[in-house]
Amino acid sequence: MKNLRLKAARAARDLSQQQLADMVGVSRQTISSIEKGDYNPSIKLCIAICKVLDRTLDQLFWED
Repeated sequence: MKNLRLKAARAARDLSQQQLADMVGVSRQTISSIEKGDYNPSIKLCIAICKVLDRTLDQLFWED
């Protein structure tokens, strides 16, 4: 399932996939794969992304 909430939160901060990737210590391809729903990130990576984007785990990663 695509993670459009992550993509929207990243865009709201005016960050590219590369910038977010650099901030959390992964490749741009990893961020792209998470957004496309092709990769399930570790909880550690989820928390790092949430901190950078100032969102909660529920806001970005919980499926309704």
